[in-house]
Amino acid sequence: MSCPGPPWRAVLEENPAAVYPPTHWIPADSANYTVSGRPAAYPVDLVVIHLTQETFPDAMRIFQDPAAKVSAHYMVASADGYIGQFVREKDIAWHAGNWNRNTRSIGIEHEGWIDRPEYLTDVLYRASARLTAAVCDRYGIPKDRTHIIGHDEVPGSTHTDPGPYWDWDRYLKLVSDGR
Repeated sequence: MSCPGPPWRAVLEENPAAVYPPTHWIPADSANYTVSGRPAAYPVDLVVIHLTQETFPDAMRIFQDPAAKVSAHYMVASADGYIGQFVREKDIAWHAGNWNRNTRSIGIEHEGWIDRPEYLTDVLYRASARLTAAVCDRYGIPKDRTHIIGHDEVPGSTHTDPGPYWDWDRYLKLVSDGR
């Protein structure tokens, strides 16, 4: 008699549509995240949306600086939707400022500033939405505002991103459509 395996494995097998957009591996320094065995070690049930308050190259350098003590799983570039992956999803990125939320979430940074809406381009929204849809499909995360949250909604957060110009209605429609 074979063992069915962990419940998350069935989610992966039942969701072949969890196809990720092209991403590029740019490892964060190992001092900026916790090695883990998610989702077996910690269930993944949230996506946390961030704005970098930096350019993509500057945020990348921060994630690679061992003194920074910060990282995210992914970052999306404003101009072309390029997606860099900095921490493997099985590991815990230090992005939310709350250990409980870090253990349960995938953190997606977006190049831009909360007071500069010109960085929130169509290509950024579309690339990010495809990524978020794939993450949600992989882990069985509902595609709603309860499970896709802003950094500013993390308990104890002192951050204000993704800010007032982030179009949640548009974003969730794109995520739900898988594009």
